[in-house]
Amino acid sequence: MATKRAKALTSIRHIAVYVEEPEPGWFQWVLIEAASDLSTWSELKRAERWESSYKDAMAKGLLALQELTADLDRGPRTEPRKPKEKSSGFGFGFELPKLD
Repeated sequence: MATKRAKALTSIRHIAVYVEEPEPGWFQWVLIEAASDLSTWSELKRAERWESSYKDAMAKGLLALQELTADLDRGPRTEPRKPKEKSSGFGFGFELPKLD
């Protein structure tokens, strides 16, 4: 059961790879990630070296994406959320008086 719970505490990261052509005939892969509301994307990583074909740039971008993924069967995941610590309080957050 703990395994199912651990899986539920993580989610797949929304990462995309695309290719740009910074100069005619030269291609560069870019990894981007969506914000949690999926409305905006930010750059994660960009190729330092350009490739002479779109195909090679895309292939290397996909390899870079795979490097971000610890388990390719499950995909890139967010870090597991820490379980909430139980309050030492009683009831609705009130604490019992301490007796000395």
